[in-house]
Amino acid sequence: MRERTEAEHAAKMRKRQAAHDKIVAAKTVEKGLVIVHTGTGKGKTTAALGMVVRAIGHGQKVGVVQFVKGAMATGEKAVFDRFPELVEFKPMGEGFTWDTQDRARDIDVARTAWEEVKRMIADPSYAMVVADELNIVLRYDYLPLDEVLATLAAKPAMTHVVITGRNAPQPLIDVADLVTEMTLVKHPFREQGVKAQAGVEF
Repeated sequence: MRERTEAEHAAKMRKRQAAHDKIVAAKTVEKGLVIVHTGTGKGKTTAALGMVVRAIGHGQKVGVVQFVKGAMATGEKAVFDRFPELVEFKPMGEGFTWDTQDRARDIDVARTAWEEVKRMIADPSYAMVVADELNIVLRYDYLPLDEVLATLAAKPAMTHVVITGRNAPQPLIDVADLVTEMTLVKHPFREQGVKAQAGVEF
């Protein structure tokens, strides 16, 4: 196969650049997005909290409510604590349902956390609200899905809401603007007996 000359390569890249610039120029809408990170693979919360870091960099206020994870020492909390004027970080969970083994308590905890999410969404000073592991409590019917959908439909126009967790319900996927499914290909916990490690999992 003949290699392209520098001139041929430059001409091809100019053509691609022009096509890309035309596509970008046509995108003029700016709005608050409903974003869902779901799937069996690692990285759902990590991706959401990466967006929090990005928002901090732009001086935007962000609220984070964690439905399952409790008040443990995590790397991201240590970072967010340095920006108290920009990040309200609230780990409100008590572990997975198999840890608590108390459905009524799990429902109460989920309701308390959801009320915090609703408060943040209703406050236009928050540019972004992360509802971490909300999909898990929806899967176990700890919160009414219709209430969640109604809250999302009524959110301020420019507020981004990021929802994470496995098994996102189809009606939530349907109303979301952006959905990413993390696919598990390989994980050291399953295959090598490697425990959760600082800087990787927390």
